[in-house]
Amino acid sequence: MKCLILLSFAALLMSGCKGPNTVVNPDQNGETVKHDVMTYITTADNTMHFDKVGKNFAEGLNMSPEVTLTLDPATRYQVFDGFGAAITGASAYNLMRMPAEAREKLLKETFSVSEGMGYSYVRVPIGGSDFNARSNYDYTCCDQFGIQNFALTSDETDYIIPVLKQILAINPDLKVMGSPWSCPLWMKVDDPDKKNPYGSWVGGYLNPDYYQDYAMYFVYWIQAFEREGVHLESVTVENEPLNWGNSMSLYFPWQQEREFVKTALGPTFESAGINTKILVFDHNYNYDNKTDQNDYPLKIYNDPEAAKYIDGAAYHNYGGSPSELEQIHKAAPDKNLYFTEASIGTWNGGDDMSTSLMSEMKNTCLANVMNWCKSVIVWNFMLDDNNGPHGGAGACSTCFGAVDVSSKDYTTLTKRSHYYAIGHLSKAFKTGSTRIATKGYKPSNVTVCAAENTDGTYGVVLMNENADGIQMQIEAGNRFFALTLPGRSVTTCVIPK
Repeated sequence: MKCLILLSFAALLMSGCKGPNTVVNPDQNGETVKHDVMTYITTADNTMHFDKVGKNFAEGLNMSPEVTLTLDPATRYQVFDGFGAAITGASAYNLMRMPAEAREKLLKETFSVSEGMGYSYVRVPIGGSDFNARSNYDYTCCDQFGIQNFALTSDETDYIIPVLKQILAINPDLKVMGSPWSCPLWMKVDDPDKKNPYGSWVGGYLNPDYYQDYAMYFVYWIQAFEREGVHLESVTVENEPLNWGNSMSLYFPWQQEREFVKTALGPTFESAGINTKILVFDHNYNYDNKTDQNDYPLKIYNDPEAAKYIDGAAYHNYGGSPSELEQIHKAAPDKNLYFTEASIGTWNGGDDMSTSLMSEMKNTCLANVMNWCKSVIVWNFMLDDNNGPHGGAGACSTCFGAVDVSSKDYTTLTKRSHYYAIGHLSKAFKTGSTRIATKGYKPSNVTVCAAENTDGTYGVVLMNENADGIQMQIEAGNRFFALTLPGRSVTTCVIPK
C-alpha cells in the first residue's frame, strides 16, 4: 500500500516537472492549455524570472497527506492594502526618458492586475528627497516665504504626476502614499524652544510657530495632486524623523510629532475634508538606537487626542528586526502597520540575484507581512546605471532601483531582486485580501504565507531556501494539486476556490 501511495504522488508530480529542480511549462509549445492553478516562479540562479506555469487539481482522494500544506481560511490576520515601490523624482525622470512604447510595456508588466504582476501601492516624496529628477537639487513646494506661495514644481508636473497618471490608467485601483523629507527651510529652527533660524536642508527642527502653515502645506499638496486625478491614500508625517544626516531631513522626535498631529495636521485635515490616512514614525525598527525614542508610535497613541487622527505607523529596515512589529501590534492592535522603505545596493549584494533574491524575499517581504504589515513598499522603482540621479552629501550613491535602466538608450533594463520579490507578493495578495493561516506539511527552510483574495481566489507565496527542490502538495478546500519548488526559489500560486 505504501508503494502505491508513493507511485500516486510521483505521478502527480511528474505531470508538471522534470526532476526536483526543473518545472516544465505545459504551454511552452505555444499551445493554449487551460489550467486550474497558475504558479509564477523566480529562481536565485536566474534561470526563471516570474515564469508562468499552469497546474491542475488532482482527481480522487489525497493519498499523500503527509506532504500536503493545507490552507486555513478560518484563521485570519490583517487585510492587505498593496505592494509596490517608490516613484521618486529620479524614478519618474528615468521612466519619462524611456521611449513611450518601452515605458508602457514595463508599466503594464509591473502594474496591470490582469496582464502583469499587479503592483498596487506606490510612495512618492512630498517635495524633494535624496532622489530628485535633477541631482543635487533639494527643494520643497513652498521655498519662498509664506504658505500662500505653495506651488508644485517641474519634478511633480513634468515627471511624477505624468507617470502616476500612466500607472493609474493601467491600474485604476493603485494606492499612493506621500512622505516629506523636509519642511521648507523658512520653517526650520535649530531648537524648537529657542527657535533660531536653521538654514540647512540637513537636519533641523520644525518651528512650532509654523505648525499650522505646515499642516496647510500637506493639504495644498494633496489637493494639487487630487486636481490632477491622483488620490492620496495616505501620508507619513516625516520620512525618517530620527535621521539628522540625510541629504534632505528634518528631526522630528515623537513628542513634537504628537503635538503637530494633535494640534495642526489632524484638525486641519478634518476641517478641509481630507480623508487621507495619517501614518506616524516611518523609520527603523530599532528607532535608530535612540532610547528616548523607543516605542515611538505607542507614545503618540497614548495621547487619545492625537491617536484619533492616526491610522497607524510605518517602518523601514535599516536597523533592528521586524519582530518589533509584533510587539507594536500587540500593544496597539487597533492601529495598522506599514512597511514603507528598503534599499538594495552595492553594500548588500543587490547586484547578485543568487543572494539578494532570498534575502529580500525573506527579510523585506515575508518577514513584514507575517508581522502584521498591510503593505510592503520598497525604495526607488527605477534608477539609471549611474545609481541616479541622486542628491549630494548624505544621499545614497550606491543604491540600485528595483529596475535599473541604461542611461545610454533608456531602453535596456536590469530587473533586480526587489522587482521580483514585490511582484510575487502583488500577484498573490491583491488589494483587500486577508492573510490566512496554513497547516500541515511545512518543509525545513521553506517559508509560506497565504491570503484569501476578494476575487474568489487564494494566493500563496512559498520561498524555498534549500539548494534542492521540494516536492509537495497544496490543498484548498477539498481540492489539491502537486507542486515542485525549485531549489532557492520563490513560487506564487493563485488558486481558485
